[in-house]
Amino acid sequence: MHQSWARTDDRAGRTASARQAFRDRFEREVDPDGKLDPVERAIRAEHARKAYYANLAARSADVRRRRSRARNSDNGKTA
Repeated sequence: MHQSWARTDDRAGRTASARQAFRDRFEREVDPDGKLDPVERAIRAEHARKAYYANLAARSADVRRRRSRARNSDNGKTA
């Protein structure tokens, strides 16, 4: 795998279709029937994307907080 990436000149081009598919997912989520105006669909998709990443960040922070508390309680400390 690393050898393949080492030989890849255009990394962004290699992953472009995957990134586009990820963006398209949010458009399908907010407009599954394709009835919205394209501008409105794009606006809603951007909000859905931001919500996705905000949720991801919150979940990550929660895990880090729980791990920190577990480490501190194992060492006789409180967080």
